[in-house]
Amino acid sequence: MLRYILTRLAGLIGVLLAVSALTFFLMHAIPGGPFDVMGGDKAVAIPEETRRQLMALYGLDRPVWQQYLIFLRNAAHLDFGYSFTSSGRTVLEIIRDQWPYSIQLGLLTLAFSTVVGMGLGIGAGVRPNSWIDHLGTTVSIVCLVVPSFVFAVLLQFVFAVKLQWVPTGGWDSPRQWILPVLANSLGPILTLQRYTRSAVAEALHAPHVRTARAKGLSGARILFVHVLRNALTPIVTVAGPLVAHLIVGSFFVESIFRIPGIGFYWVTAIANRDYPMIMASTMVWTVLISLTYMVTDVLYALIDPRVRLVSEA
Repeated sequence: MLRYILTRLAGLIGVLLAVSALTFFLMHAIPGGPFDVMGGDKAVAIPEETRRQLMALYGLDRPVWQQYLIFLRNAAHLDFGYSFTSSGRTVLEIIRDQWPYSIQLGLLTLAFSTVVGMGLGIGAGVRPNSWIDHLGTTVSIVCLVVPSFVFAVLLQFVFAVKLQWVPTGGWDSPRQWILPVLANSLGPILTLQRYTRSAVAEALHAPHVRTARAKGLSGARILFVHVLRNALTPIVTVAGPLVAHLIVGSFFVESIFRIPGIGFYWVTAIANRDYPMIMASTMVWTVLISLTYMVTDVLYALIDPRVRLVSEA
């Protein structure tokens, strides 16, 4: 297992190089630049002399390939420079200060989605064509056809504007967490419900489950000991990457509910062509996704003894 992990970590370096090069050169290929306008106002252009000074200050007057090599050298030392739009703050300071909001939103979303999604999936898998199966299907259809940003606006309008039960945004109190978590849970609930239902229904027809029934074991023992253990493998397949997607922030939800998380800053960075923030956020996302897939593979071997981790020679 150690050799497998070391091999995957070595492969991560190649992935980071490929993603960073693609992002960097595409980012610079788009017409315009971060200092073409003043203060985000497209109607007010920065004086040419000032723009040239800013370009020289941040090294943007050099050839793109040279800028990329400088980026690689600095990124190897975890130095992503200063944000173009957040004066006086480095990119790492922004990530350090704002990422906890995204992590908290992601963990709350994961907890709620796991309870609802897996609960509906287990119920539907154990009792197909029952009311809980129909309920799970209805919830899944709603999650599938309604985009999260549309659902977020609808929640704001109904519960914050009309009923005034909760605030429209912010992240300072538990009352402000309710709507963002609900809006952010659509995708995870859909994914967990569908995979859990399929995995539980398949595991219930396995030979060892029929043997357990023949031995007279209780339904609860069969479900929790024999069914769920074997159903975990396909669930882990989607749950692992799902965790990574949640903790890097939800771009739409954070923007709509004014949550100062890393997703909100990433959207702002794209709009303002904040190159250092874009590159740092992309690298963080890539590392988390890659590590999550590696951890998922390791969990396969721990859950199912028949799975063996084999590293490429």
